[in-house]
Amino acid sequence: MFFVRTASERDLEKVRALLAETWHATYDAFYGADKVNELTARWHSVDALRKRLQRKNAEFVVADNGSELAGMGYAAMSETLAKTVVLHQLYVLPQYQRQGIGRDMFAELETCFPDAERMRLEVEPQNLHALAFYRAHGFAEVGKTPNCGDEQSGVPALILEKRL
Repeated sequence: MFFVRTASERDLEKVRALLAETWHATYDAFYGADKVNELTARWHSVDALRKRLQRKNAEFVVADNGSELAGMGYAAMSETLAKTVVLHQLYVLPQYQRQGIGRDMFAELETCFPDAERMRLEVEPQNLHALAFYRAHGFAEVGKTPNCGDEQSGVPALILEKRL
C-alpha cells in the first residue's frame, strides 16, 4: 500500500532513479536512449530536483510504502499565467502503473493550490497512456509546443488544460 506524502531532501536520489527508469521505459522507443539520457541528466539531476523541492508556490509529492517510492509528482503555480497551476511531472514506475498511484498523487496535487482556477500540463503526443489518463481526469487540448519542458528540448508536446 502506497501513501502520498510531501517529498523531502532525503528522497531526491530515489526520485532521480525513479525518473530515469520511468523515462527510459516510456520514451526510449520515441527518442532513443541517448536523448532520454540527455534530458534525464538535465531535468532529473538531484540538483534540478532540489530546486523544485525548494520552490515557493509548488508541491512535490511521492508515493511511498515505507520501503520504496513508486511515483512522484510536481506542480507549481505558473509565473506567467494568472491563476494557473502547471503540472510539471507525474510519473509512476512501470511495475506500479494502473494501480491508482498516479490517480492518488494527482488528486493530492489538484487540491494544493486553492487560488488556481485551472491546471495545465504538457504531454508527449505519442504517450497514449498518459493522454488517456489526463483526458479521463478532465483535461482537454488547448495547444501544442515544439519544445516540451524547456526551449531546447526538441521534444514536441500537446498542451492540456482543465478547470479546477
